[in-house]
Amino acid sequence: RPRAIRLPAGRARTLERDMAHLVEELGHALPAAFEAEDYRARRQMVEDEAKRARDAAFAAVQRDAEAHGIALVRTHMGLGLAPSKGDEVLPPDEFKQLPEVVQDRLRAEMERLQERLESTIKQVPRWERDTRARLRELERGAVRGAIAHLMEDLRAGWADLPEVLSHLDGVAGDVALNAQDFLPEADDAERRAEGRPHGPDGRFRRYRVNVLVCREGETGAPVVMETYPTQPNLSGRVEHIAQYGTLITDFNLIKAGALHRANGGYLVLDALKLLMHPFAWEDLKRALRDRQIRIESPGQAMGLISTVSLEPQPIPLDVKVVLVGDPMLYYLLSHNDPEFGELFK
Repeated sequence: RPRAIRLPAGRARTLERDMAHLVEELGHALPAAFEAEDYRARRQMVEDEAKRARDAAFAAVQRDAEAHGIALVRTHMGLGLAPSKGDEVLPPDEFKQLPEVVQDRLRAEMERLQERLESTIKQVPRWERDTRARLRELERGAVRGAIAHLMEDLRAGWADLPEVLSHLDGVAGDVALNAQDFLPEADDAERRAEGRPHGPDGRFRRYRVNVLVCREGETGAPVVMETYPTQPNLSGRVEHIAQYGTLITDFNLIKAGALHRANGGYLVLDALKLLMHPFAWEDLKRALRDRQIRIESPGQAMGLISTVSLEPQPIPLDVKVVLVGDPMLYYLLSHNDPEFGELFK
């Protein structure tokens, strides 16, 4: 659900450049943060603590077993228990030759130890989960420290626009939340599986800015004449690219339509050409009626496609649409379309 941000005229390109620079700096700062000696030492400490705790738990079971003449052995099925004689496992034949009382005692001890061993083994996934949580928090801390100065410099340039500051806070939070994406050993196959385009900055692509309309250097209200008024040319479209045999997209592939370019001004259309293109007339009326632009494919608009890859935020619309055509077309629309008189003079 890509968000739309409206900026003062001419500042969209500045934000685009600032975010592109941030992406470039992230590409250097984050790998360096994970390669730092301090981070590696703290990560190794967490892993060592987890290993010591796990080994201590199994060592306690082993000591308990040895104190009662039972050995903790590793088999192809995992860990098991067996009667022992000194440092060796007691063969079944020798075990049967033991007095019945001794056999019963050893069986009872093995049952008790088996329960303790199973209880210890059941805790292993929880220990591993806790270790992963500690490592994730360590990664996020390293990321927050690495990008703090970058985000402070960026925020200083946009202090007058709360909406941009909110977006920058979201970027910082997302970078920290997805810290594992920026690990040097991150697997490209995992990122491909996420279904987003990849390039030299594939991991950081989602932090870029897609400028739909730029008013840089313009004065006055825009006047747009659209000579080919198809539905995508009016309302915008979401493009796709082929990668690894599938079509994928992201917010960088959203393209503006004539309504976006004319927003705040005037849009001039040939009425006959508009009516000749499927969905264009209905889409234009809906935009004028709802006073907002929705970017969606004709199939989505008609409910023919159930899978929605992107659902961009609707953009408020304030535009005057001028239809150009002969009188007969005007009277035909007035007679056959009850909404025509409400939307057009």
